[in-house]
Amino acid sequence: MEFIAAIVAILVGLVVGGLSGYFGWRIISSGKLESARQDAQRMLDDARVQERALLTEARDQAQRIRSVSESERAELRERRSEVQQMERRVSNREENVERRADNLDRREQALVDKEKESDSLRTDLEELRSQELTKLEEISNFSENEARDEVMRLAEEEMGQELAIRYRDMEESAKDEATDNARNILGLAIQRLASDVVSEATLTSVPLPTDEMKGRLIGREGRNIRAIEKATGIDLIIDDTPEAVTLSGFDPIRRETARLAVTKLIADGRIHPARIEEMVSKSEEELMETIKKAGDATLMDTEVRGVNSELAKLLGRLKYRFSYGENVLQHSIEVAHLAGMMASEIGVNVKVAKMGGLLHDIGKALTHEIEGPHAQIGADVAAKNKIPQPVITAIAEHHDDDHSTIESFLVAAADAISAARPGSRRDTVEHYIQRLEALEDVARSFDGVERCFAIQAGREIRIIVQPDKVDDVSATTMARDIVKKIEETLTYPGQIKVTVIRESRSVEYAK
Repeated sequence: MEFIAAIVAILVGLVVGGLSGYFGWRIISSGKLESARQDAQRMLDDARVQERALLTEARDQAQRIRSVSESERAELRERRSEVQQMERRVSNREENVERRADNLDRREQALVDKEKESDSLRTDLEELRSQELTKLEEISNFSENEARDEVMRLAEEEMGQELAIRYRDMEESAKDEATDNARNILGLAIQRLASDVVSEATLTSVPLPTDEMKGRLIGREGRNIRAIEKATGIDLIIDDTPEAVTLSGFDPIRRETARLAVTKLIADGRIHPARIEEMVSKSEEELMETIKKAGDATLMDTEVRGVNSELAKLLGRLKYRFSYGENVLQHSIEVAHLAGMMASEIGVNVKVAKMGGLLHDIGKALTHEIEGPHAQIGADVAAKNKIPQPVITAIAEHHDDDHSTIESFLVAAADAISAARPGSRRDTVEHYIQRLEALEDVARSFDGVERCFAIQAGREIRIIVQPDKVDDVSATTMARDIVKKIEETLTYPGQIKVTVIRESRSVEYAK
């Protein structure tokens, strides 16, 4: 475009020149030729200068156009070279893909051949395995199923032994932890409680000022002694014991009534049937008042609230009840304290545990009057007197193996501790020996037991087993089985420790 503009400029210059000549000629013709010529010359010079400038500009423009076209041609050549290189690379890639496809075909064929070969080898291996299995069955006299069963049996035995070992270790660990916790709780509870040793019996002695009083108690033809026995229901034993008579009877309340009445008669000195009935009546009233005060005092000492007067009277009657020589009221107070302290140690309801411990044997106050187990009788009495249900549950379950609440379990544990502590109860020699023999009979009923000994007043049994018949793992299992059988077949207070001892000895003689 700039080149065309330059040409146009030249043509314009020529036109201008022509016009200048024309106008000069007109001027010359008009008489002013010289002046016109000068003007025309100037215009011509100017036109030439413009022409030269335009020509120079046109040449520069043409030169620039030529240089731009050369760079574009170079760029085109470079792009053409790149396209050719890309074509060559694509061609090489196609050749590589074809070669790889050929390689994959060859590999696939090789895999097919190997698969056929492995199928053949697998078939040969199955045939060899079948032949070897047949030979093994012939040699061992075991079929495949029998051999599998034998292997499974051996595996089960090995696993059973390993499980028994693990169970023993876990049981020992749990036992140690539970024993430590129980020892801490029970130790703290027992340490804070001190109780008396049993000394009561079914006989009560009444001192006399002189032996002459024995004759007055007997009366003419024995009328006084018969009146006393009839009014009190207690046997009055008058023997050679100096300055004393003995009251015999299994009902402690009647025996206490008789003691009070006889004491009053001796102090009064007037002994005859009418006076005897009067003194017995007064003694009964006095004893009822004593029972009431004993119940109230017990509730005050143990800080148990929410017990009405009727239940307090029944609680006071336990002062004159004995179980294996143990005073039931003292036992109940002891159980209340133990249960309350253990409840405070483990963070459960102390009031429920203490009230349940105090009233757990309340049924013994009515055992001879109402038939049934004293635990159920006590629960029914507590329910009638509007005692809270958790306490009723503890009373009803204090001799059960299963407990629905923690407080119920604590009451049962405290009851067992109180009954099992040394000096808490007295037992006959016959019953004691029978219990020990029954404990040893349970241990002897197991295979592999060589000897057994019941020790610690029946609180522990030690079993010596035959080492060639019982191994260490079986000894643990045997101890657990003996415990289960003792729990199922025997009745005992507290707990019984079972120790199985296995000892191997090698004995030789030097000759």
